[in-house]
Amino acid sequence: MPLQKAKVKVALVPTMGALHKGHLSLIEVAQKHADIVVCSIFVNPTQFTDPKDLEKYPRPLEHDIKMLTGAGCNFVFMPTVKEMYPNFPIPEDWDIDLGPAEFLLEGEFRKGHYQGVTQIVKKLFDAVNPDIAFFGQKDFQQVLMIKQMVKYFNMPLEIVSCPIIREDDGLAMSSRNIHLSATDKKNALVLSEALAYVKANYSILDIAELVKNAKKLITETAGVELDYFTIADGETLLPIQNKQVINPVALVAAKVGETRLIDNILLN
Repeated sequence: MPLQKAKVKVALVPTMGALHKGHLSLIEVAQKHADIVVCSIFVNPTQFTDPKDLEKYPRPLEHDIKMLTGAGCNFVFMPTVKEMYPNFPIPEDWDIDLGPAEFLLEGEFRKGHYQGVTQIVKKLFDAVNPDIAFFGQKDFQQVLMIKQMVKYFNMPLEIVSCPIIREDDGLAMSSRNIHLSATDKKNALVLSEALAYVKANYSILDIAELVKNAKKLITETAGVELDYFTIADGETLLPIQNKQVINPVALVAAKVGETRLIDNILLN
């Protein structure tokens, strides 16, 4: 009997593996909202715009399973590429309207990325059929795109964004952090420091000055190449000119050493 017919609430935590405490925090929150928690592990080839990025993506499966077992996750869903994309590498017909925000920020630097993300998330939703799904706030734009996809297909599913989990020094936890050298990790702290600066001064300084000072802080840090820093409307991701927006968010992306990192902070 399907779990839904038994009136059991099912939660899904989609991941690409290489799990850390940030992922486990999603499992923990999901357990408070559902009877059954499913974690999917699938490194999705269609969302990587750089083949080298896909190739070097970490896949510590035994470590991941051990972490999920310790966290009390009920089921792990680990489909193969063939199961998700029967004709891979031949692309499937997928081009949905995700709204203008698809082409901003990450969408500008990673063309087609969110079509790949929403395609696989839709496949995971169809396979697991959850009532609720949990994603990390660190991928702020991704959560917006997934919500748009759910709306596009009119899916009876709740999407929940959970707070960023950080290291003690402020660095946002990420599977990509494994590629950072000791020097890179030290340099990467400027991203969370710039975001914290904006948060601390949001009520004092105007938007233009906040962005200018945050960018200066980052660009003057050795080993860090800034892609963007913006204070935007949390619904549209368009840069804001004043503080009348209900849910402003500061977002940053930069290459630290050879590793590209993203981070953000809510300002209200």
